[in-house]
Amino acid sequence: MPSEIQRDEVRRLVEGGAQLVEVLPADQYEEEHLPGATSIPLTELNRETTSRLERQRPVVVYCHDAQ
Repeated sequence: MPSEIQRDEVRRLVEGGAQLVEVLPADQYEEEHLPGATSIPLTELNRETTSRLERQRPVVVYCHDAQ
């Protein structure tokens, strides 16, 4: 179940081995992204694009919404 977390928790999870995935559009990811993040744009999120993720490791998903 997804839940919102803050920066310090993201850092802790990633340092502990979690995978960081950005679901922003590819152009926004190319412009600026979090260090070490994998890009899987939300519109391309499916079984095939997520197959490169390691199922045994937690996943932190980052998105941005101006609202």
